[in-house]
Amino acid sequence: MKKIMIVGMLVGLAVVMMGCAAGGDRFSEAAPAGFWAGLWHGLICAITFVISLFHEGVRIYEFNNTGPLYDLGFVLGAVIAFGGAGGTKACILWKSSEDREWDEIGERVEEKVRKGIREWLDESDRKDDEWEEIGRKIEEKVKRELRNWAEK
Repeated sequence: MKKIMIVGMLVGLAVVMMGCAAGGDRFSEAAPAGFWAGLWHGLICAITFVISLFHEGVRIYEFNNTGPLYDLGFVLGAVIAFGGAGGTKACILWKSSEDREWDEIGERVEEKVRKGIREWLDESDRKDDEWEEIGRKIEEKVKRELRNWAEK
């Protein structure tokens, strides 16, 4: 029963939105679609597209419009409908538990790589110190040998 109610509501919503879709006789050159109509048409463009596949009188975009203002409204509506401009936050909230697990694994691997690089850099710093000490010892020995040779 619950499924039938949901399907009925969706069909009713589609019929209501089809009445508000672009491409009908509602707008004319004397009274073109403006910003608010463009915003609405952008919001419902996905639904309108599906309806336009089966009904020739329905279009996604209203051709009788005011121009740039209608276009701005349409684009804003489409961005809102498709989750742009901040939709990435919503996508993060809707990640499945498996996706979150993979993200966690990725973060752990990244931290291990970072730790390994830090250790390698620290080790190379220590090796540089060791090489400097070896160089200093060699220099002292060479000076000692040169002094011994010069004193002969």
